[in-house]
Amino acid sequence: MTAEQCLEGTGLELQQLLNPSAEVTARHDLVVTRNLIELLGSRAGQLGLEVGLRYHLTAYGIWGFALISSPTLRAAIDVGVRFFDLTFSLGQLHAREDFDGELHLVLDAPDVPPGLRRYFVERDAAAIMTIYRELLNDPLSHGRIQFAFPPPTQGSDRYLEIFGVIPTFDAAETVIAIDADLTTIQLPQANPHTTAIAVEQCRELLARRRARTGIAGHVRDQLVTHLADPPDADSVAAILHMSGRTLRKRLAAEGTSFRTLLDEVREHLAEELLITAGLPVEQIAHRLGYVEVSSFSQAFRRWKGVGPRAFRTNQTAPVLRAPAPELPSHPPSGRI
Repeated sequence: MTAEQCLEGTGLELQQLLNPSAEVTARHDLVVTRNLIELLGSRAGQLGLEVGLRYHLTAYGIWGFALISSPTLRAAIDVGVRFFDLTFSLGQLHAREDFDGELHLVLDAPDVPPGLRRYFVERDAAAIMTIYRELLNDPLSHGRIQFAFPPPTQGSDRYLEIFGVIPTFDAAETVIAIDADLTTIQLPQANPHTTAIAVEQCRELLARRRARTGIAGHVRDQLVTHLADPPDADSVAAILHMSGRTLRKRLAAEGTSFRTLLDEVREHLAEELLITAGLPVEQIAHRLGYVEVSSFSQAFRRWKGVGPRAFRTNQTAPVLRAPAPELPSHPPSGRI
């Protein structure tokens, strides 16, 4: 396949991709993936796995640096999930504790078209496995993995080679389960001071990327202003002098949706209020427009894998502001 075939319909040219300051959007990623799958035909079955193996820690810039310098695997997972939007993923990831002595990493890609969803989820799973090996130098020998997809038509040998275990298919959700005892092992390049600096840079970078432009930026501004009593999509559309249908189409063209933006604003502000403001969870829930605290707690658990009180308890002391060392450059974001 030629580069031109892969880039067809993206509006990109190969020369643009050679520019280190270029940014590839979610729409570009979706179009290229669709082209690849169509061009490969029956050979595209496990393409997501093969691509995910190429996402090494060094490819993620400051996000990867924060993981490498974390004290333990659990700390690295907490940082990774918290700043997951800085990765190349188009999906979602959250961690949760299991009563059977496992830590679950739950993967999904609800905003990706169904025909491409398996590719992106499997790409993320293989990328996570690559990171796991590079952090611990160990296969998933004491864990398990399950996929919310049918078994592959080409056999599961490649899955065994990548994950170190035979996956379960047709599960209710896609989960990488890690032995909880492994999450307490100290990582070889742990450095608390470096972690503090890297996490602070991740926070600043994520804040800048969430300051969206275009129609999504205007919608986000309206949601932040009226978050205690959030307007619906049609009300925001009227403020922006367009129909609800037009607003949804324009948001889709920018790779997002009204619901995604509302969740994004609530998640970001909830995190900030829990860490810095010290407000009771009940007050934070009401400030974010939730009538019931239980609804806020449920949403927060979906975002972070733990409830708001547990999240606040698990946070480390505020990071130190200090001159940053020479760190890897920020990677282009996979998201808009």
